[in-house]
Amino acid sequence: MRHVKDIFGGDLRQFGMLIALIILIVFFHFMTGGKVIDPLNMMNIINGNAYILILAVGMVLVIIAGNIDLSVGSVAAFAGIVVAIAMRDYGVPWWGGILLCLLVGALVGAWQGFWVAYVGIPAFIVTLAGMLIFRGANQFVGNSTSVPVPAQIQYLGGGYLPEVGPNTGYNNLTLVLGLLVIVALVAGELLQRRSHNRTQAPNPPLWVSAVKLVLLAAIIWGATYLFATGRPGTSFPVPGLILVAMVLLYWFISSRTVFGRHVYAFGGNRQAAALSGVNTKFVNFLVMMNMSVLAALAGLIFIGRSTASGPADGNMWELDAIAAVFIGGAAVSGGVGTVIGALIGGLVMAVLNNGLQLLGVGADATQMIKGLVLLLAVAFDVWNKTQGKPSITGLLFGSKPASEHSTASVPVAEEATEPSKANA
Repeated sequence: MRHVKDIFGGDLRQFGMLIALIILIVFFHFMTGGKVIDPLNMMNIINGNAYILILAVGMVLVIIAGNIDLSVGSVAAFAGIVVAIAMRDYGVPWWGGILLCLLVGALVGAWQGFWVAYVGIPAFIVTLAGMLIFRGANQFVGNSTSVPVPAQIQYLGGGYLPEVGPNTGYNNLTLVLGLLVIVALVAGELLQRRSHNRTQAPNPPLWVSAVKLVLLAAIIWGATYLFATGRPGTSFPVPGLILVAMVLLYWFISSRTVFGRHVYAFGGNRQAAALSGVNTKFVNFLVMMNMSVLAALAGLIFIGRSTASGPADGNMWELDAIAAVFIGGAAVSGGVGTVIGALIGGLVMAVLNNGLQLLGVGADATQMIKGLVLLLAVAFDVWNKTQGKPSITGLLFGSKPASEHSTASVPVAEEATEPSKANA
């Protein structure tokens, strides 16, 4: 059993939600007569949900810090209309539009972060006001009209990798990407074993590493084959590549940097974090600003996919992102949650939505089912904690309960010199 745990990362529970996602995919695949695990359908799931998943990546940090952001949909819409008008009316090139979009997100985030972190107004109130302010600003700036965006932005929001090399019947770049990911996994495992040997840390048997790599490689290659065998001109979607890059970046920030550990410490116990040397106001400010930057990026991807920015963009996005984070294991009280958990929580909602649509379930019933899934996920977690047990959903992804973070947050200043030991 110990070696089985080594294969699955040392904690079988962390795969609980992933297993639920796989069961959901298989269930809908058979119920729809094989329509779910289809290259075109999987591309549609990625393209249609990439912007929500990017929002979830930022929202999980906000919720870990014990806050909430209700303005992300409005901020995304505002940034999108500003960029669309700048490119159409003022000749801003597409790459300048991307930079401008991120800058708008940063300025909005700084505005909201200032009120939350330095004035002390609850994030719920500040972002509720932001939701109204930037929704109105979107309609004021865009005059409640739709503004088209250039082809380069459309490529970011719904494009595919080009066809290069010999005609193999597959998208060659997708195959190359899949191979690179597998090579990176093998290299990472070998480097980790060598590092353990150098520091005399225990290593699992070689066959355990081999089995783990074979399983991961099989999953990755299966997904690669699926996306590479779509109709000509398609591949793994470009928004999916942006999403993967964001997930890897924020997984690293949250689990391997001092800043990430400070966010967990801040969310677990603010007073203890402050006493241990964490600049709590600055951490809170950065978390809120980062959320708005990612909201702007999500807005850019959305207007690219829809080929235009309009007054209805971003409606209810915040609720989808918050739901993804809580289904993915974050705790309402803060201090608990992971980027990978938020990603899987978002995919659960996306597959659920897609499967119900393929089954012909109406939008009204779909909303009710999604609401029940969210309610049951959080209710089960809360009920479990009232029984004196740790957060189940938090444990599913290897995170410590908030109370553990509270007590563990005291030595943050000491651990700041050892970012490699940051909490996942």
